[in-house]
Amino acid sequence: MDNPTYIAIGNLQLALAALLLLVNIILSAALRLGMGRDLIVGALRMTVQLALLGLILEWIFQTREPVTIVLMALVMAALAGIAAVNRTSRRFPGIFWNSLVTIGTSAFLVTGAAITGILKITPWYDPQYLIPLLGMVLGNALTGISLGLDHMMEGCIRNRNWIETMLSHGATRWEAAHEQIRQSLRTGMIPTVNAMMIMGIVSLPGMMTGQILAGADPMDAVRYQMVIMFMIAACTALATLGVVMLAYRILFSPTHRLMWSRISDKK
Repeated sequence: MDNPTYIAIGNLQLALAALLLLVNIILSAALRLGMGRDLIVGALRMTVQLALLGLILEWIFQTREPVTIVLMALVMAALAGIAAVNRTSRRFPGIFWNSLVTIGTSAFLVTGAAITGILKITPWYDPQYLIPLLGMVLGNALTGISLGLDHMMEGCIRNRNWIETMLSHGATRWEAAHEQIRQSLRTGMIPTVNAMMIMGIVSLPGMMTGQILAGADPMDAVRYQMVIMFMIAACTALATLGVVMLAYRILFSPTHRLMWSRISDKK
């Protein structure tokens, strides 16, 4: 099969595409949704952020220095860890550190396994593969972390009396927290499972669409999308499990007490 011609997008096409936002702005004004300013600010921020990212990636792709590429990956992981916590409504001591450790460890493990063991990329730090793959697993893992953490903290507050009753009757901290941990893990992984359920039927994944638009064979694009979804599922599961278990160790003391006072509202 011959690959279709790749069509580059210029500034004029971008400007014409931006006019599509008029639909949102007109609806907001007509229905008094109060979202017009947010739409404009959001669009401007997205444009600036993506333009800067494009310039940075162009430079990284040209230099191909492993130290620079690894530093870029570390910055991406750190920002993802911070963003995951910023989405939660409550806090506890060490929550940012927990998020950074779990998302970084899980993302690098899964991405490293895919690059070296599945795709067999040489060199392993090739930014054409490392940066996009890492970015996709980080983006999904941070959602799992934020949902899992939120559910864990909210559950400990909401079910405080029931948990403390179990502990007072001789239950261990694991026995008292087990159901909360299980539900938190399930909550963190639901978005990924739902995305896998409808993929290819209801939705056409963005990564797969991008490859097809760039001229890739549709079946090659499908295989890449499958690999990426398996990576996302594994990374989200590991990251959510890690952050929920670290939260459990902080919120339930070794003396089998619920340390609910460590949970505070987001400031």
